[in-house]
Amino acid sequence: MEYLALPFVASTARGGSSDTVAEQLQSLINTRTAQGWNYMHLESVSTYVAGSNGCFGIGAQPGHMTTTQVAVFQR
Repeated sequence: MEYLALPFVASTARGGSSDTVAEQLQSLINTRTAQGWNYMHLESVSTYVAGSNGCFGIGAQPGHMTTTQVAVFQR
């Protein structure tokens, strides 16, 4: 088996509908299916982003967590 994991970042205008997001995911699935991949699922991956010390402490940024959606395909 071979797997492919692609980041999925949906974008919509303020007040946009969930239909827009669904269409973006559908487009990604259709594109990869045409290339011989089978869609499996959408996975959430949490990542810790390290902070920075800044210059002499000025502009220091604390670390934070971020979540990325990943579309998983198989062939």
